[in-house]
Amino acid sequence: MAASFRPTRNHLLAAFPQDVKDRISAELQLVELPLGKVLYESGDTMRHVYFPTDAIVSLLYVLEDGDSAEISVVGNEGVVGVALFMGGESTPSRAIVQSAGHAYRLPGQRTKAEFHRDSQTQQLLLRYTQALITQMAQTAVCNRHHSIDQQLCRWLLLSLDRLDGNLLVMTQELIANMLGVRREGVTEAASKLQKLGVINYVRGHITVLDRPRLETLSCECYAVVKRETDRLLPYLGTPEESAVVAAV
Repeated sequence: MAASFRPTRNHLLAAFPQDVKDRISAELQLVELPLGKVLYESGDTMRHVYFPTDAIVSLLYVLEDGDSAEISVVGNEGVVGVALFMGGESTPSRAIVQSAGHAYRLPGQRTKAEFHRDSQTQQLLLRYTQALITQMAQTAVCNRHHSIDQQLCRWLLLSLDRLDGNLLVMTQELIANMLGVRREGVTEAASKLQKLGVINYVRGHITVLDRPRLETLSCECYAVVKRETDRLLPYLGTPEESAVVAAV
Protein backbone atom coordinates (compact mmCIF):
# COMPACT_ATOMS: atom_id res chain seq x y z
CA MET A 1 0.00 0.00 0.00
CA ALA A 2 1.34 3.49 -0.90
CA ALA A 3 2.62 5.51 2.06
CA SER A 4 0.05 8.26 1.45
CA PHE A 5 -2.74 5.70 1.88
CA ARG A 6 -1.58 4.23 5.21
CA PRO A 7 -3.45 5.25 8.39
CA THR A 8 -0.15 6.41 9.93
CA ARG A 9 0.06 9.08 7.22
CA ASN A 10 -2.41 10.95 9.39
CA HIS A 11 -0.34 12.21 12.32
CA LEU A 12 -3.21 12.14 14.81
CA LEU A 13 -4.04 8.51 14.01
CA ALA A 14 -0.34 7.65 14.22
CA ALA A 15 -0.20 9.14 17.73
CA PHE A 16 -3.03 6.96 19.08
CA PRO A 17 -1.97 4.23 21.56
CA GLN A 18 -1.32 0.88 19.89
CA ASP A 19 -4.24 -0.84 21.63
CA VAL A 20 -6.59 1.84 20.30
CA LYS A 21 -5.19 1.41 16.78
CA ASP A 22 -5.77 -2.32 17.08
CA ARG A 23 -9.39 -1.85 18.16
CA ILE A 24 -10.33 0.61 15.42
CA SER A 25 -8.34 -0.92 12.54
CA ALA A 26 -11.18 -3.12 11.31
CA GLU A 27 -13.56 -0.15 11.15
CA LEU A 28 -11.21 2.34 9.50
CA GLN A 29 -12.24 2.75 5.87
CA LEU A 30 -10.06 4.40 3.24
CA VAL A 31 -12.17 6.80 1.16
CA GLU A 32 -11.36 9.00 -1.80
CA LEU A 33 -11.97 12.72 -1.34
CA PRO A 34 -12.36 14.39 -4.75
CA LEU A 35 -12.09 18.16 -5.04
CA GLY A 36 -15.32 19.85 -3.98
CA LYS A 37 -16.82 16.85 -2.17
CA VAL A 38 -18.98 17.92 0.78
CA LEU A 39 -18.42 15.71 3.83
CA TYR A 40 -21.25 17.31 5.76
CA GLU A 41 -23.54 20.31 5.48
CA SER A 42 -24.52 22.82 8.12
CA GLY A 43 -26.81 21.17 10.67
CA ASP A 44 -26.24 17.61 9.43
CA THR A 45 -26.04 14.89 12.05
CA MET A 46 -22.52 13.49 11.77
CA ARG A 47 -22.15 9.75 11.21
CA HIS A 48 -18.38 9.58 10.76
CA VAL A 49 -15.13 11.41 11.42
CA TYR A 50 -12.45 11.69 8.73
CA PHE A 51 -8.68 11.50 9.19
CA PRO A 52 -7.13 13.01 6.01
CA THR A 53 -3.90 11.47 4.73
CA ASP A 54 -3.12 13.56 1.64
CA ALA A 55 -6.23 15.74 1.31
CA ILE A 56 -7.19 19.10 2.80
CA VAL A 57 -10.71 19.81 4.03
CA SER A 58 -12.04 23.32 4.59
CA LEU A 59 -14.60 24.15 7.23
CA LEU A 60 -16.82 26.93 5.91
CA TYR A 61 -19.51 29.06 7.49
CA VAL A 62 -22.35 29.58 5.01
CA LEU A 63 -24.69 32.57 5.20
CA GLU A 64 -28.38 32.57 4.27
CA ASP A 65 -27.64 34.26 0.93
CA GLY A 66 -25.20 31.51 0.00
CA ASP A 67 -22.01 33.44 0.62
CA SER A 68 -19.38 31.58 2.60
CA ALA A 69 -15.99 32.00 4.21
CA GLU A 70 -13.47 29.51 5.50
CA ILE A 71 -13.01 29.30 9.26
CA SER A 72 -10.34 26.59 9.38
CA VAL A 73 -8.54 23.89 7.41
CA VAL A 74 -7.86 20.26 8.34
CA GLY A 75 -5.21 18.04 6.81
CA ASN A 76 -2.98 15.18 7.85
CA GLU A 77 -2.47 16.74 11.28
CA GLY A 78 -6.01 16.14 12.47
CA VAL A 79 -9.58 15.02 12.08
CA VAL A 80 -12.78 16.35 10.51
CA GLY A 81 -15.86 16.06 12.72
CA VAL A 82 -14.80 17.15 16.21
CA ALA A 83 -18.42 18.05 17.06
CA LEU A 84 -19.24 14.34 17.07
CA PHE A 85 -16.96 13.31 19.93
CA MET A 86 -17.46 16.64 21.73
CA GLY A 87 -21.13 15.73 22.10
CA GLY A 88 -22.68 18.22 19.69
CA GLU A 89 -23.36 15.71 16.89
CA SER A 90 -23.73 18.58 14.38
CA THR A 91 -22.24 22.00 13.58
CA PRO A 92 -23.35 25.12 11.65
CA SER A 93 -20.35 24.83 9.32
CA ARG A 94 -19.88 22.93 6.04
CA ALA A 95 -16.92 20.61 5.43
CA ILE A 96 -15.73 20.59 1.81
CA VAL A 97 -12.62 19.14 0.17
CA GLN A 98 -10.33 21.95 -1.03
CA SER A 99 -7.42 19.71 -2.10
CA ALA A 100 -8.22 16.24 -3.42
CA GLY A 101 -6.78 13.12 -1.83
CA HIS A 102 -7.80 10.43 0.63
CA ALA A 103 -8.88 10.00 4.23
CA TYR A 104 -9.70 7.25 6.69
CA ARG A 105 -13.30 7.29 7.85
CA LEU A 106 -14.30 6.00 11.28
CA PRO A 107 -17.91 5.49 12.47
CA GLY A 108 -19.08 8.02 15.00
CA GLN A 109 -20.06 5.48 17.63
CA ARG A 110 -16.60 3.91 17.58
CA THR A 111 -15.00 7.36 17.80
CA LYS A 112 -17.06 8.30 20.84
CA ALA A 113 -16.43 4.94 22.48
CA GLU A 114 -12.65 5.34 22.21
CA PHE A 115 -12.86 8.98 23.31
CA HIS A 116 -14.50 7.91 26.58
CA ARG A 117 -12.60 4.67 27.01
CA ASP A 118 -8.98 5.76 26.63
CA SER A 119 -7.67 8.83 28.48
CA GLN A 120 -4.62 9.27 26.25
CA THR A 121 -6.75 9.29 23.10
CA GLN A 122 -9.15 11.70 24.77
CA GLN A 123 -6.31 14.10 25.56
CA LEU A 124 -5.00 13.91 22.00
CA LEU A 125 -8.42 14.72 20.58
CA LEU A 126 -9.04 17.54 23.06
CA ARG A 127 -5.66 19.13 22.37
CA TYR A 128 -6.31 18.91 18.65
CA THR A 129 -9.71 20.56 19.16
CA GLN A 130 -8.05 23.40 21.08
CA ALA A 131 -5.60 23.90 18.21
CA LEU A 132 -8.52 23.98 15.78
CA ILE A 133 -10.33 26.59 17.89
CA THR A 134 -7.18 28.72 17.90
CA GLN A 135 -7.06 28.54 14.11
CA MET A 136 -10.74 29.56 13.89
CA ALA A 137 -10.27 32.52 16.23
CA GLN A 138 -7.17 33.77 14.43
CA THR A 139 -8.87 33.39 11.04
CA ALA A 140 -11.74 35.60 12.23
CA VAL A 141 -9.26 38.28 13.35
CA CYS A 142 -7.30 38.00 10.11
CA ASN A 143 -10.38 38.34 7.91
CA ARG A 144 -11.39 41.49 9.79
CA HIS A 145 -8.09 43.32 10.11
CA HIS A 146 -5.65 42.21 7.42
CA SER A 147 -5.38 42.77 3.68
CA ILE A 148 -6.29 40.22 1.02
CA ASP A 149 -2.58 39.98 0.20
CA GLN A 150 -1.77 38.96 3.77
CA GLN A 151 -4.76 36.61 3.99
CA LEU A 152 -3.68 34.84 0.81
CA CYS A 153 -0.15 34.35 2.17
CA ARG A 154 -1.54 32.94 5.44
CA TRP A 155 -3.89 30.63 3.55
CA LEU A 156 -1.16 29.33 1.25
CA LEU A 157 1.11 28.61 4.21
CA LEU A 158 -1.59 26.75 6.15
CA SER A 159 -2.31 24.66 3.06
CA LEU A 160 1.37 23.91 2.45
CA ASP A 161 1.76 22.68 6.03
CA ARG A 162 -0.80 19.98 5.29
CA LEU A 163 0.67 18.73 2.01
CA ASP A 164 3.93 17.19 0.86
CA GLY A 165 5.95 19.39 -1.46
CA ASN A 166 5.31 22.95 -2.61
CA LEU A 167 2.50 22.49 -5.16
CA LEU A 168 -1.13 23.47 -4.57
CA VAL A 169 -3.83 22.59 -7.10
CA MET A 170 -6.72 25.03 -6.82
CA THR A 171 -8.32 27.82 -8.82
CA GLN A 172 -8.43 31.48 -7.87
CA GLU A 173 -12.22 31.23 -7.73
CA LEU A 174 -11.95 28.48 -5.12
CA ILE A 175 -9.48 30.51 -3.08
CA ALA A 176 -11.79 33.54 -3.25
CA ASN A 177 -14.70 31.44 -1.97
CA MET A 178 -12.56 30.15 0.89
CA LEU A 179 -11.41 33.62 1.90
CA GLY A 180 -14.85 35.15 1.39
CA VAL A 181 -13.54 37.85 -0.97
CA ARG A 182 -13.95 38.80 -4.62
CA ARG A 183 -12.04 36.77 -7.20
CA GLU A 184 -10.50 39.97 -8.56
CA GLY A 185 -8.86 40.58 -5.19
CA VAL A 186 -7.27 37.13 -5.20
CA THR A 187 -6.13 37.58 -8.82
CA GLU A 188 -4.41 40.85 -7.93
CA ALA A 189 -2.80 39.41 -4.79
CA ALA A 190 -1.56 36.30 -6.62
CA SER A 191 -0.18 38.46 -9.42
CA LYS A 192 1.86 40.47 -6.91
CA LEU A 193 3.32 37.31 -5.40
CA GLN A 194 4.19 36.00 -8.85
CA LYS A 195 5.95 39.22 -9.83
CA LEU A 196 7.98 39.02 -6.60
CA GLY A 197 9.05 35.49 -7.51
CA VAL A 198 7.32 34.00 -4.46
CA ILE A 199 4.91 31.78 -6.40
CA ASN A 200 4.31 30.55 -9.91
CA TYR A 201 0.65 30.25 -10.93
CA VAL A 202 -0.38 28.39 -14.09
CA ARG A 203 -3.86 27.02 -14.82
CA GLY A 204 -4.90 26.32 -11.25
CA HIS A 205 -1.46 25.07 -10.18
CA ILE A 206 0.31 27.20 -7.58
CA THR A 207 3.97 26.39 -6.96
CA VAL A 208 5.55 28.13 -3.98
CA LEU A 209 9.07 29.12 -5.00
CA ASP A 210 10.15 31.11 -1.93
CA ARG A 211 8.50 29.97 1.29
CA PRO A 212 10.63 32.17 3.64
CA ARG A 213 9.54 35.25 1.68
CA LEU A 214 5.94 34.06 1.78
CA GLU A 215 6.15 33.84 5.58
CA THR A 216 7.61 37.35 5.70
CA LEU A 217 4.77 38.75 3.58
CA SER A 218 2.09 37.03 5.67
CA CYS A 219 0.54 38.72 8.68
CA GLU A 220 1.32 37.48 12.19
CA CYS A 221 -1.75 35.23 12.14
CA TYR A 222 0.05 32.33 10.49
CA ALA A 223 2.87 32.38 13.05
CA VAL A 224 0.39 32.54 15.94
CA VAL A 225 -1.50 29.48 14.68
CA LYS A 226 1.71 27.59 13.87
CA ARG A 227 3.23 28.16 17.33
CA GLU A 228 0.07 27.12 19.14
CA THR A 229 -0.41 24.07 16.91
CA ASP A 230 3.16 22.94 17.53
CA ARG A 231 2.71 23.47 21.28
CA LEU A 232 -0.54 21.55 21.50
CA LEU A 233 0.31 18.82 19.01
CA PRO A 234 3.84 17.63 19.78
CA TYR A 235 3.11 14.46 17.79
CA LEU A 236 3.64 16.50 14.60
CA GLY A 237 7.37 16.49 15.38
CA THR A 238 10.05 17.73 13.04
CA PRO A 239 9.82 17.39 9.25
CA GLU A 240 12.32 14.52 9.49
CA GLU A 241 10.22 12.73 12.11
CA SER A 242 7.10 13.26 10.01
CA ALA A 243 8.82 11.63 7.05
CA VAL A 244 9.58 8.60 9.19
CA VAL A 245 5.91 8.36 10.29
CA ALA A 246 4.75 8.56 6.67
CA ALA A 247 7.01 5.65 5.75
CA VAL A 248 5.74 3.35 8.52
